[in-house]
Amino acid sequence: MDTRSKILTPAEAERAVRGLARPLIVVTGYFNVLVAEHARELGALRQADPDALVLVAVLPVDNELLSQRARAEMVAALAVVDYVVIAAGGDPAGLVELLRPAMVVRWEAADAARTRRLIEHVHERRQTR
Repeated sequence: MDTRSKILTPAEAERAVRGLARPLIVVTGYFNVLVAEHARELGALRQADPDALVLVAVLPVDNELLSQRARAEMVAALAVVDYVVIAAGGDPAGLVELLRPAMVVRWEAADAARTRRLIEHVHERRQTR
C-alpha cells in the first residue's frame, strides 16, 4: 500500500470522516523530524481508543529540517495513523472546526522541544569526537 494515499486535503479529510460513527482524534504538530517518541505517543492514543480514527495535521515550521510534504509522508507511513493533512497555516483552528473531532491533541510545543533536544544531542556528539 502506498501510504501517501493517506495524505488528504482538508476538504478530502472532511468527506472521509463525515458521518462516521467512530470518534476522530486530531493531532497537530510539526514532526520536524519524526522520532520514536512520536510513534509511541500516537500508538498510545490509538491504544486508549482503538475504535477512533487518528488524523495528523502536519504544520509548517520555521527552519524546517525536512519539507512539510516529506514530514507528512513519514507520518503517513505509521500504521497507527489513518489520515494526514498538510496544514497550510500555522493555526489548525479552521481544520479543527471543519472536522469537529472528539479530541484534539496539540503537539507544537512538544515538537519544538523535541527538535531542540535533537539539535543539542547532535552538537554534543560532534564536540565529543
